[in-house]
Parts: sequence; C-alpha cells; structure tokens
Amino acid sequence: MLLEAVVGRFMDQSPMTVAVRGTLEYALDANALDALFDDVTGQRKDRQLLFSTCVDLMTTVVCRVKPSINAAYEADDHITVSVSAVYRRLSRLRTAAGRQLVQHTAARLEPIIRQSGWANPDLLPGYRVKILDGNHLAHTQRRIKPLRNVIAGPLPGHSLVVLDPALGLALDVICCEDGHAQERSLLGPILDTVAPRDVWVADRNFCTTGLLFGIAKRGGFFVIRRHGSTLTWRRESEWKPMGRTDTGTLTEQTIWLENPDGSELAVRRVRLTLDEPTEDGDFVIEMLTNLPEEVTCELVAKLYRSRWTVEALFGRLTTVLKCEVNTLGYPPAALFGFCVALASSNVYAGVKGALRSVHGVAATEQVSDYHLALEVSSVSRGLAIAVPEETWSEIGNWSVEQMSQWLVSLAKRTKLSRYPKSKRGPKKPKTRRTRFAEKKHIATSRLLNDEQT
Repeated sequence: MLLEAVVGRFMDQSPMTVAVRGTLEYALDANALDALFDDVTGQRKDRQLLFSTCVDLMTTVVCRVKPSINAAYEADDHITVSVSAVYRRLSRLRTAAGRQLVQHTAARLEPIIRQSGWANPDLLPGYRVKILDGNHLAHTQRRIKPLRNVIAGPLPGHSLVVLDPALGLALDVICCEDGHAQERSLLGPILDTVAPRDVWVADRNFCTTGLLFGIAKRGGFFVIRRHGSTLTWRRESEWKPMGRTDTGTLTEQTIWLENPDGSELAVRRVRLTLDEPTEDGDFVIEMLTNLPEEVTCELVAKLYRSRWTVEALFGRLTTVLKCEVNTLGYPPAALFGFCVALASSNVYAGVKGALRSVHGVAATEQVSDYHLALEVSSVSRGLAIAVPEETWSEIGNWSVEQMSQWLVSLAKRTKLSRYPKSKRGPKKPKTRRTRFAEKKHIATSRLLNDEQT
C-alpha cells in the first residue's frame, strides 16, 4: 500500500516521468536485450557484464540523468565488474549491436502507435514514407592514449538514420567508425531494407545511380534532390508548367536515367523555382521521383520538404538528449551512445503519441521537448530512489493494449501548459565585433558605464 501511494504521488505530480520510465522498461526489456546481443555476438556463459547493463548505463547518460558513464557506474550498486571493465566492453561493442537495439525499440513501439491511432497523418496514403539522412558525431576529448598528442579534432564516426515521419520513430541506423568515409559507402545495407511501396526521401548527397536503380528494382519509390554530377541520361522530354506552391512555381519533365549495365529508368524531374532563395542561396531545387503521375508535383515538393523532420530529430538528440558523449574516445563506444540516444528518442515518440491521442495534434505540437525532458531527467533520480527496480519489470511483459491504455491514463493526468514552447522571432544578423581588438579581456561594468554616460 505504501509503495502504491508513493507511485501514485509521482503519477500525479510528474506523470510524464512515470510514462517515460515505464516505456523504457517496455522497449528495453533486459531479457530481450541480452537475447538480442547473443544473436549478434554469440552466447557466452562466462559473460559477467550483460548488454542490458551497458544499455542501462548509457541510457542514464544520454538522458542527462548522470553526466558520465563513470558517474552512472558509481550510482549503480549491482554491477559486479570494475569501471575499467565497463569502458573496455563499450570500446569493443560491435556497431551491429547498436543497430539491432534501434530496430528492436522501433519494432516494440510501432504496434502501439499504429494500433492506437497515435500516428501523425500520412504524408502519402497507401505508401510508407522513410526519410534518410546522415549524421556526423562531433569530435571527442583526447582521453585515450593515441589521441593525447593529436592537435586535430578526433572524429569517432558517423551514421545513416532512417526515420518514419508518421510514427516519429527511427527505424534503422547504419554506423561507420571511419569519420572520413563517404556517406554513400553505407548505402548497401540501406538497399537491403527497401520494401515495396516504400517512398525514400533524401538530400542530393544520396542521389546516386546505384541507390535510385536499387530502390526501383525492389518495388520502392524515391523523392531525392538531384545532384549536379552523379547521374547520366541522354533522353529527356519537354518541360511542362505544373502550377505553383506557396514558395514558388513548379515545372516537370521526364528523363531516362542510364545504368552502367545498359538499362534505363524513367523518372520525373520536378523543378521548383523559389520566390526567395534558400540559406545556401539556391533559387532552383530539382527533385527526382519515380512516383506515378497521380502524385502531383506539389505533393512531391511537400514530401521533399518533410525531409527536415529528420533534422529536427538530430536537433533533439543533441540538445534534449546527449547523443554525443564526447568523453568516449573509442568509436564503438561513441557510436553506441548515439544508438542508445536514438532508442531513447523512440521511447519519447511513443509517449508523445499518447499525448496526441488525448490532447490533440495542435496542442501537442506546442509542447517544448526541452522542458519536458528537463523535468523527466530531474525527477527520474527521485523516482529511482523511491520505487524499486523490480517494480517496473512486469511492464516488459505487457501486451500492446495494456501498454497503450496505461500511457493514455498518464497522458490524461498531464498538463501540457507546464511545458510551453517558446516562439522564436526572426533571426537577427550577427553584430560585427570591432571594439577592443588589441585586448584579451574587458570589464563588462566599464562598458555598461560608458553606455550610460
């Protein structure tokens, strides 16, 4: 009875913290994670540090509950190995394990979001839109010995992320430990995942003959910005005016792309001539698509514009979560931290779906991810002390219906007014700094006194 009263107070005062904690248990069930790791690396009976323990420690760091792996280790009394053993394990983790972790969380949470009707409206009914983009991790600290005398910033690697914008879930991630490797070199595993009626949306860096022909060969579709020098064709039709959008005018033609094996692929070349230039100064954006004619040029342009949802995801991973743990110098450890951040973002997508179902899409869009995450990270410490770990273990065995009903009950207790999103005004030009160029420091109080006098 006492424990129920304690949990009840947390559910009343901070229902989102309870929702996130329970969803983490559902999506990252320890037994399922350890079985997943055994499938990747093989079973070992003498393994003392479990994969689920590594995930728990890293989740504590990427969710900003603890500042480092060492701090998370010191706060956990149940780990039987040394902290050095933890760091050694993280430095040897295969990137495939992080990929399996992200895929596992997406597979666990997708049925809840779909069956409960929590998904955002489909951008293209009858198809499944997937957004592809790359992300380079920032340079790390030089804590490991090979980096201590290096002046250049050491890069731990980069990744390709596949996002479902309707669900808000990161479906897949491909990691690369070579920070200088071209993103296009990672497209092989992506092609293996293409399913019929998938619509892949990507920027011009991914506009290659291999990707476009590979997607079409597997029954998929694409909306990809044209690169100026990666494709070849000899035949093209005349340009046809296709109306305009709220940002510019549309024209279209058909081109027949050529593959080195001699085959051709007919694609639509949609040109958007903008009324105002982009931040890069471009007035013209050209998109290539093999979608049928009934998908209008205006809808093709709207699909390409949805690509920025993945940029918003990367922004949340960096500012709300801590996807770049710069104290981890070894590439496998740093990339594993990024994958755990993606898995945690999937958990948040499930919780936000429950909010949409209760409060509506418009109200949920005004929720500040930062303020919500700030509350969760601060209250989580007290929740971990007050509620024993074993209390949450039952959630991992819940059905989809049980989990969705529980999240909805918590969403009903949530007051969205506690997490207001600040509206930002137009960007102001940066002021050029010209004063006191010869000095290293200047007292602020003197500058203020000069302004007043």
